Amino acid sequence: MRPIYLPGSLRIGGGALDHLPKALAQAGLHAPFIVTDRFMAQSGVLERVLHLLEADGMAPRVFDGTVPDPTVAAVQAGLKKLKAGAADCVIGLGGGSPIDTAKMIAVLARHDTSPAALKFPHVQDAPGLPIVAVPTTAGTGSEATRFTIITDEATDEKMLCAGLAYLPKIAIVDYELTLTKPWRLSADTGIDALTHAIEAYVSKQANPFSDSLALSAMKLIWPNVATVCHEPANRAAREAMMLGALQAGMAFSNSSVALVHGMSRPIGAHFHVAHGLSNAMLLPAITAFSIDGNEARYADCARAMGIAEATHSDSDAARALIDALRARNAELEVPTPQSYGIDAQRWSTLLPTMARQALASGSPANNPRLAEANEIETLYRKVFDGAI
Repeated sequence: MRPIYLPGSLRIGGGALDHLPKALAQAGLHAPFIVTDRFMAQSGVLERVLHLLEADGMAPRVFDGTVPDPTVAAVQAGLKKLKAGAADCVIGLGGGSPIDTAKMIAVLARHDTSPAALKFPHVQDAPGLPIVAVPTTAGTGSEATRFTIITDEATDEKMLCAGLAYLPKIAIVDYELTLTKPWRLSADTGIDALTHAIEAYVSKQANPFSDSLALSAMKLIWPNVATVCHEPANRAAREAMMLGALQAGMAFSNSSVALVHGMSRPIGAHFHVAHGLSNAMLLPAITAFSIDGNEARYADCARAMGIAEATHSDSDAARALIDALRARNAELEVPTPQSYGIDAQRWSTLLPTMARQALASGSPANNPRLAEANEIETLYRKVFDGAI
């Protein structure tokens, strides 16, 4: 028997944001603390949320100081502001960074500890304040997961924190909030969601419940991720991506991610590469490395994505998956670390540290093919300039 964990309630579809006040009221919540970033504050989305809540008689307070790859400093700044007034829940409004920041603030509001003390292998099940997630990108799936990732600036380590305390009580999943997202953000968050689905399915922690969600997510994401880049106002494609990202989040929250994510986090921490982009940089090469660990599962992915037919052998289907991932990266103009501008000498010098941090995160232990530290270093070298 395996426990399954999902958000307490979900509101999904165009216009779902308008139901935020009702969702809070149904949960008995009346004093929200909003955690977001300055882009949301300047774009008009925060203003819309404030208007909705104030029209319902609430007096929300706001922290808009979140940063990409959320840091301990940003969490502490938000926590200080939360404690300066009353709050009975924390709303994460934006992409993965505001939502992840909101999750940690919500936990620290009730527990006198630190992000470093909460990192894996610690599991934080004792709840903090209720978390309400309002994603504005179709990618991280954080609105449906029991994880958050916080960067320790002192050590340049992305700390994976896990437990039921980080699982949102409410998630508002409104694809209309993604209609204005630019190419790069659409591409990177889309590949992030695809990576969640693939890794959840091939993970050693996979189970029938997560499998069904992961396969469904792949079917939605693969044909639409390029479409939302080329046609940003395509509502059907945006809706499919939002639902696929949600399903992928639920899948890996009840299975796990694996080697791609384990290797991705150090790239973000040391070189400040957006999480979705670092996943995209890694996905083809790590998939090629991992296929021998469970060829049949990767073949299933290829068939679900429409890359291979049911009549294709597992071997042919799995190899077609690698080719398709490389081609999609080229189409979406995913850079290598080298072409992104990362210094080759610093990359090389940090390889042992990045490999150690990747393994310490725990995710690589779920990969179909286990990788030793020296193998991870070799993969980092190959990914750097795209030499596969």
